[in-house]
Amino acid sequence: MEKLQVAIEKARSQRQKAGNPRPATEPVVKPVKPTDESLRERWKDLTQIDVPESALSRNRLVASADGPAAGPFDMLRTRILQQARSREWKRVALVSPHSACGKSTAAANLAFSFGRQSDLRTIVLDLDLRRSGLRKILSQHCQHTMADVLRGDVPFSKHAQRLGENVALGLNGSTVRNAAEVLQSTKAGEVLDSLQAGFEPDLMLFDMPPLMEVDDNFGFLGNVDCALLLIEAERTTIDQIDVAERQLSELTNVMGVVLNKAHYTEGAYGYGY
Repeated sequence: MEKLQVAIEKARSQRQKAGNPRPATEPVVKPVKPTDESLRERWKDLTQIDVPESALSRNRLVASADGPAAGPFDMLRTRILQQARSREWKRVALVSPHSACGKSTAAANLAFSFGRQSDLRTIVLDLDLRRSGLRKILSQHCQHTMADVLRGDVPFSKHAQRLGENVALGLNGSTVRNAAEVLQSTKAGEVLDSLQAGFEPDLMLFDMPPLMEVDDNFGFLGNVDCALLLIEAERTTIDQIDVAERQLSELTNVMGVVLNKAHYTEGAYGYGY
């Protein structure tokens, strides 16, 4: 009996030295990561915006408030998070084969949806530089463009606007003529790396131009981890989807395809969209 007790004590000592978990009967206390006050201040210093009620209704920003209408975008948010976390992806491009697929509206709704995920920090950048789509949808004003940021002329901290407490927006105050050159430059990738290091977002969403209409995407998508392809119901053809998927797969990982502007009646959950 004495030898058995010695053996038990020896095994316990070896287990503790090796850093093995304690027995299930003992609660495991996880170390608490100290709060980064400087990071919190950087986010707090961003200019906070309010989206007018008129813009919310006029531009179909249904995810601006929790409820049944926000359900599809909340579900999309959750699926994005699941895939991003499982693959350690942080940069997601939103791409469409052609214009008018509702990509910028989806980006705006996702911004609101991620804003309700209070434990996450999200950055949404409008990189469809030839338009000012996201700014118009949110009915905002800004002096500079994301091209100014990507060229290194304006710090993101001076240009960005904050939606709620945990979503940073990079909008475009005007259109940019040399969009392809800006997006495809080495400097753009360096700025994104610096932005990610400085603000430590859990996820970055990029509202990109239509894939088949301009060449802006082709030199830029190497800076992202994956792309989500948004298509328009009853308008985007199977051939367009096939070509877009093949082109995207040559440039980055394809996270999935989202059918946008779909109309359906009461479903299994009683929601009608």
